[in-house]
Amino acid sequence: MTDRTATAVDTDRLPPVLPGVVAAAVASLPPRLHRRLDATVERVAGVPVAPAEGGVSVDCGPEALVTLTPGPSGAVTDPEQARCSCLLTPRCLHRTAVLVACPVADQATHPASTVATPSPSEGTGRTGKNGRAGKAADADGTTAGRGTAPTKAQRAAAGALWRAAAVVLAAGVPAAGAVPQAELLRAAHSARLAGLPRAESAALRAVRGLRAHRGRQAGHRLAELVEVLHDLLYVAGRLAAGDPDPALVGTLRRAYQPDGTLEVYGICREPVISATGYAGVVTHLVAADGRRLSFGDVKPGGPDRARDCARAVTEMGAVAVNHAVLARGGLRITGTTVSPDGRLGAGKGVRATPLTGTDWSTGPLADLFARPLAEVVTAQLAADDPEDPARAGTALVGGDLVVVGAVGDQVLARELAPADPAGGDRVPVPDGPLIRLVPVNSHPVLSHVANLRRLASRPGLRIRVVGRLDPDRASTLRPLAVGAVPGATVTLRLPEDWHGRADLGYDQIQGGHLPPRDPAATTEPVLAVGVDAVAESPLWRVRRLVELAVSGGRRAVAEAARGERAGLAGPLRRAGFTTAAAVAAALADESDRRGRDAFGRLTDPDPDRYAWAWLAAAAHLAATERELIRSSWTAPPAG
Repeated sequence: MTDRTATAVDTDRLPPVLPGVVAAAVASLPPRLHRRLDATVERVAGVPVAPAEGGVSVDCGPEALVTLTPGPSGAVTDPEQARCSCLLTPRCLHRTAVLVACPVADQATHPASTVATPSPSEGTGRTGKNGRAGKAADADGTTAGRGTAPTKAQRAAAGALWRAAAVVLAAGVPAAGAVPQAELLRAAHSARLAGLPRAESAALRAVRGLRAHRGRQAGHRLAELVEVLHDLLYVAGRLAAGDPDPALVGTLRRAYQPDGTLEVYGICREPVISATGYAGVVTHLVAADGRRLSFGDVKPGGPDRARDCARAVTEMGAVAVNHAVLARGGLRITGTTVSPDGRLGAGKGVRATPLTGTDWSTGPLADLFARPLAEVVTAQLAADDPEDPARAGTALVGGDLVVVGAVGDQVLARELAPADPAGGDRVPVPDGPLIRLVPVNSHPVLSHVANLRRLASRPGLRIRVVGRLDPDRASTLRPLAVGAVPGATVTLRLPEDWHGRADLGYDQIQGGHLPPRDPAATTEPVLAVGVDAVAESPLWRVRRLVELAVSGGRRAVAEAARGERAGLAGPLRRAGFTTAAAVAAALADESDRRGRDAFGRLTDPDPDRYAWAWLAAAAHLAATERELIRSSWTAPPAG
């Protein structure tokens, strides 16, 4: 059972396209046109999209009108759904450029009506009529089971992904245009046919990241692309080598499943503004049995849509759900459907009745604050989630803090110790870490930055916080909502209908919501902020090299390494990071390695050894930084 319904075509933008369709179009393009493809894609991306019968059209010049007619899911899932009016179609530059300019669709969301096969040699698995991958079959007809070695088809598909990713890494973002991306999409298609969902997902995320970085999209970070390429090479390399770890295969995205009757209570609302053109709101919930759930309204749109969704009404079956009301109230839902990652469905059979709103100190909501922050964060960082490394730090955490100052847009705080039986305001945990609260989103249409500045103006203020761990920064949280600390005198004074909490992206904290200034309260000096164990360590040298490899390619790494050969490994070794020094030096050496043919002429370097050297450096860097961040939550701050 799914909650997917037919999607209307948005005539103001290009529809998403399945990877196999894009890969097939690039593969059929004559090689002489490959050099012109990137420039044509860039030009096409700036051409207005016009409505057409059943889809959209793009004017690519005289006698070249490309028409896209997406299927019921809203995506182009079949090559026949993309046509050009020129004489060279379908092997024309116009049609291919438009398809490459379209967003990459997720086949789990947009199943194909027919399977697009980029090349005749890609018989790497079995598929059903709807293009979904069946069990991956080996040459002798056997299938890969959980905990068994990958089949020949899976090893072949993983090897193709490794080679495509290694070429992209060696080239760097500037040279990773439409053709290398199409090779990644072709390999992702093969991985899907072979039953390798984790590898397929990593490849698609890599293509989206490359496009975002090349297009200088707002909100995209180079560090995110580094993480994606790291995961892609790690998974593909181990599978190609025959590693039997089932986590490397991953699991196919499962549909929404019936979940009977649920009672859910709102935690907070979170505005969503994605770099891929989606915006809206997600309301985070907790079920009576303690499960964390969510209900969202995220659709194509920009920051204004995220702002306007503050009090948006979304249909949940036969019920109109107001997100502002749900975030502070609850629902008793019958006919519930829930996805494996906790999203509530909105199928026609869903019925719901409202429940009385509760505050964070009662019922299942109180469990958010039952454990010390350091204990919760340490457990979250220690939990290895190989199924989806990108989800590290996404679970909501809660804690009671006292504001001690500010640096820029960061609020500095310390965790409060348990309540004293004698009464009075709680005091900070002795020798606890200095915690940084940073905005989830700094966009001016949202209220995160203004609210944090308001909180920072009251040193000594006790606040209850719900947010996410920032897995890349020492002792840092990204708060989604704040509330009053039960029993505290110096705490927030929020309106009664807010039920004791404020959503930082939407609600605006005013001066009247704060207690009077306490003349005795002091702001901790900036010098007492402590050292960021990650930012201040010599590991920045390794990170710079790893990121340069992605942003500039192999040649950029070689040139940088020649200029600072002695200054790279020395500081790392002196600080005790001997392994980091070794992997960084190995990456620098491999980047500058070139072979010679039988006549002594220089040849293009093999990207394979370079990719392994980069992967070793990236993996060690990630593990070391993660340990430094974990320790920042348990060790007292350096003075």
